[in-house]
Amino acid sequence: MINLRTFTYIDILQPQLTGFWQTVAPGFLPLEQQAMLFVEIAPGLAINAVTDVALKATSVEPGLQIVERAFGVLELHSFDQGQIRAAGDAILDHFGLTEKDRLKPEIRTSERITGLDGHQSMLINRMRHGDMIAEGQTLYVFECEPAGYACIAANEAEKAADVRLLEVRTFGAYGRLYLGGYEADIEEAEKAIRACLDDIDGRPIPKR
Repeated sequence: MINLRTFTYIDILQPQLTGFWQTVAPGFLPLEQQAMLFVEIAPGLAINAVTDVALKATSVEPGLQIVERAFGVLELHSFDQGQIRAAGDAILDHFGLTEKDRLKPEIRTSERITGLDGHQSMLINRMRHGDMIAEGQTLYVFECEPAGYACIAANEAEKAADVRLLEVRTFGAYGRLYLGGYEADIEEAEKAIRACLDDIDGRPIPKR
């Protein structure tokens, strides 16, 4: 039996997030407008079995599979949303799960830094895999648990506002998202992220 941490569909992959995945994904690279399924489980090694089930049942392509000691992560994509849904159903059916067995995301950090100093923008631009941020713009830093929900947060932010996607980290103990742009756009992106994550139902995260 696996512990389903993240299980989420992305209906239409946005341009910046697509470009980001094309930069960091080691597998088959996604294209704009494709649908995506993001799965995160424990224990990590079991993600191999999850991938096997999805690929044998459908024609989806895997862009990312990460096996950590604690958690495993899988990203699948296709232009056919029906195939993405079928891959998700196959995974859930095989392990005797439903979508509601996933963990409900919780926001750990949501912070805006306005009027960014040029030295700090330089530091951020050195570490990002996405777009760049300019001096004087607003930096938005977001952190969530489980980590995999950072992916849909990035996609919804890009849908909602004219922001620059700097970095997304979708594995580990916490997911992280860095956005840049003008303050009003960052505010709209933050609202979209909160609304999206609030709509995802699931089990509460166990208290440590």
